[in-house]
Amino acid sequence: MAQSSAEVRAQPTAELLPYFPQPLQEVLARVPSEILTSLTEIRLRVGGSLAVTVDSRQYFVDPSGRLTVEAAQGVSVTRELFTETLERITQGSLYALERELREGYLTLPGGHRVGIAGRVVWENGACKTLKHISSLNFRVARELPGAADKLMPYVRRPGQLLPRNTLLYSGPGAGKTTLLRDIARQLSYGDPQRGIPGLAVGIVDERSELAASYRGVPAHDVGPRTDVLDACPKAQGMIMMLRSMGPQVLVTDEIGRREEAVAIQDALASGVSVITSAHASSLDELRARPVLAELMRAGVFECLVRLSRFPRPGTLVAVTDGEGRPLVGERAEAAC
Repeated sequence: MAQSSAEVRAQPTAELLPYFPQPLQEVLARVPSEILTSLTEIRLRVGGSLAVTVDSRQYFVDPSGRLTVEAAQGVSVTRELFTETLERITQGSLYALERELREGYLTLPGGHRVGIAGRVVWENGACKTLKHISSLNFRVARELPGAADKLMPYVRRPGQLLPRNTLLYSGPGAGKTTLLRDIARQLSYGDPQRGIPGLAVGIVDERSELAASYRGVPAHDVGPRTDVLDACPKAQGMIMMLRSMGPQVLVTDEIGRREEAVAIQDALASGVSVITSAHASSLDELRARPVLAELMRAGVFECLVRLSRFPRPGTLVAVTDGEGRPLVGERAEAAC
């Protein structure tokens, strides 16, 4: 019997198996299901051992599917196995994916992301492409309804329709995208039991991770009042959303460029709330990034959310106002 879409979403690793050669598929299929449903990364390194990340710790996988910390016991990733995997994820055409390679990753259906490392071809002060690729990191996209439950009392303004302008920040792999997706979903649905109406949400999904759209239709549940602009640069996408869809809330991921800051300020001037994220491991690191520091000095963000990947991705470390002071949520008992 074929898997239902709900079953596939419950075990997104199943969506990734076809991208691996048969020998690696067989090994991964032997990994216990309770581990498969919680792992966040699958890594291949030429000449190295097959590795997975579970609860922020990296393990190697032996031929029986058992996890081990000993690299020598892991299944060897030969050049042939690695090349076949690369051909499967690129459908045999690296050239057609040159734009994505410049960013250092490829996005697969379902919102899964493959990080790529190798030799950088540098031209005119920028990365032109990657060649001699030697590492692949499959980051598993998981749809976790309710992931933002503890955060929503801070995102919502007590007694007001629109949410606070919110910035989630952390280092890589701390669950920013998963939380953004669930914030968008919850704002879109609203909370009828508490008399909170659903809002018109516009998602600008440059990397096709937030909504995982396929042929324009989101694969993830991002809410019934949500419109998605897929595979569009964030700055241009935010402006397009404002002009065409009239959102009440804009959601996008990983800001940091000046043109994105300008688009965010345009959105605020239009009366739209913005929920977004950025790479920074601390408030000081956030303030050290010029574009983000400029937005913070302008008082753009009313809610700053620091996340950690320990003990598990999505862990809330601190929720503060734009000045770094602890923020009081919609319900006082909603503590992190």
